[in-house]
Amino acid sequence: MKKRIISTALALCLTLSLLCTGTGAAGSGVKRETVQALGIVSGSDSLTSQVTRAQFAQMLVSASAFKDSAEGYGSSLFKDLKGNHWASGYVRIAIEQGWMTGYVDGAFRPEQAITLEEGCAALLKMLDYDPSTLKGSFPAAQLSKASSLGLLDDVSAKQGAKLTRQDCVDLFYNLLTAKTSAGTVYGITLGYSVTNGQVDYSALVTADTKGPYVAESAVLSLPFTPDTVYYNGTASSLSAIQQYDVYYYNANLSTVWVYHNRETGTLTGLSPSAAAPTAVTLAGVSYQIGTSEATYQLSSQGSFQEGDMVTLLLGMNGEVVRAIGALENEAIYYGSVVSSTKASSTASTTSSATVSAQVTTQVACTDGNTRTFYHSGTAFSAGQLVTVSTTQSGTNVRSLSTKRLEGTVSKDETGIGTYSFAAGVQILDTDDNGGYARIYPSRLAGSKLSGDDVRYYTLNAAGEIDRLILQEVTGDTWPYVYISGIEDNSSEMNISVSYTYVQDGQTQTINGGARYAIQGGGAMLVYEKGKLKSIRQLVSVKLDSLSSLSAMSGGKEYKIAENAQVLLRDSTSSQGYYLTDLSQVNAEDYQLTGWYDNLGYSAGGRIRIIVAVPK
Repeated sequence: MKKRIISTALALCLTLSLLCTGTGAAGSGVKRETVQALGIVSGSDSLTSQVTRAQFAQMLVSASAFKDSAEGYGSSLFKDLKGNHWASGYVRIAIEQGWMTGYVDGAFRPEQAITLEEGCAALLKMLDYDPSTLKGSFPAAQLSKASSLGLLDDVSAKQGAKLTRQDCVDLFYNLLTAKTSAGTVYGITLGYSVTNGQVDYSALVTADTKGPYVAESAVLSLPFTPDTVYYNGTASSLSAIQQYDVYYYNANLSTVWVYHNRETGTLTGLSPSAAAPTAVTLAGVSYQIGTSEATYQLSSQGSFQEGDMVTLLLGMNGEVVRAIGALENEAIYYGSVVSSTKASSTASTTSSATVSAQVTTQVACTDGNTRTFYHSGTAFSAGQLVTVSTTQSGTNVRSLSTKRLEGTVSKDETGIGTYSFAAGVQILDTDDNGGYARIYPSRLAGSKLSGDDVRYYTLNAAGEIDRLILQEVTGDTWPYVYISGIEDNSSEMNISVSYTYVQDGQTQTINGGARYAIQGGGAMLVYEKGKLKSIRQLVSVKLDSLSSLSAMSGGKEYKIAENAQVLLRDSTSSQGYYLTDLSQVNAEDYQLTGWYDNLGYSAGGRIRIIVAVPK
């Protein structure tokens, strides 16, 4: 059967609290997170508090190549700063490098607030600007040079003002992006990535983030008390931790990221070899192995072998961190059957551990992954709803009765009817032939769903919908094609019509089929039990303009499907059409025709195919 199967691979990444920013200069949140990630500024201190000379010395050292040298480096250089003072090591480095100086009375005055001009003078010295080469006298010369280098961008303090922690956030971020006297960006000299005046924050955080670790109990082993905890990408607390959760931490950010992401199923393959695997196949889905511990566990020297029921603990990017026995973790999946076959009674579907399992069933699960389960009993029909439970004792697949729900999905995508969506809600659109598409709440915003649109749903402990299985609500489960040619070889006694079509850039032909009510162009292929049942015509519109999400035609806006096919017409080649990207075509250089579905889907009406012909 030909059908579109859209599988969204699990891709988890660090959720960073204030990373969102536009295309211009870095936002204040990004600046603070950056200097915090470098250990220059602590995240626990108020941004409005004044910064002392001792604290500024610590910031200078943390923003230099000496950042790991201050501990145990202190001595009594000044009468008011003994060797056991917390900042003595930082002050000694700042003095030796010439960034700061003491007073003529032999004091350093560590608790005295530092002024803007004093701070700028120190930063200019870090950038190797000789004070004697500056035009004018102190402090005007230092402030003028600092301004020309961009050190004072976004800094609210004026001459004579005491620096606040927010001022220092801006000053030190600007220091990283400023040029030294040799013309090199300062941050680059420290090994950081700086592009277009912005520090690569994600690289900084990744470099200083420790992990992955596995929680052996419901308590994490941390060298600090975190200010922020993210659980599966959502702000949470340490009370949410469960045994075998995977976690990462960044001490500079005082942040912990925790992932409760587990996959349980039959281990059916290791690649490239069982002796040294880099990937494991579990229930038909391949996972990259991310740690040496997992590599050993799953190798031929480890404790697992093909055919075993295994639970994989996955990290932030979906990689395997550790494998444990399925007895320790039960998994339950919900979804729609893609295919199901029953082997003969003497056949074995995999190793000795599954000899008794005579049925192989592929299930499109609500998270968008297609998993293969081996079990006893009878085979299921394509499109049938099932739930699957896997434990060390075996796999149980059973059919689900329909569980209907009616209501309108809110425009803010937060729920349907009186129910709210849980964070990370899993939504699957399905059809009766095993086709499916993983979709997200934004796809349904404002759509009215009738009782026939919802096949099944589950609620979490808070009464929120965490899984939702739909019945042909979006139209995304069917294959869309461009009919490029129709040849009718029918006679009085026989109907024989061939259709040539382009799908995902590949040209194919349906030979000698029935005659369908279609004139060429965009179309949807409808299958039933693996056989072509009909071809349904899409509606064409001439497009005046395009964006990544929508197109305009005669003043009317049309939404573009995420997986819309963009075909470039090439009249000089027998190939005829080439698959291209939406970003490669425009209304100025091409005549654009969009083909959209008007087939009555509750959340359909998307442009499925765009054909571009050079003007």
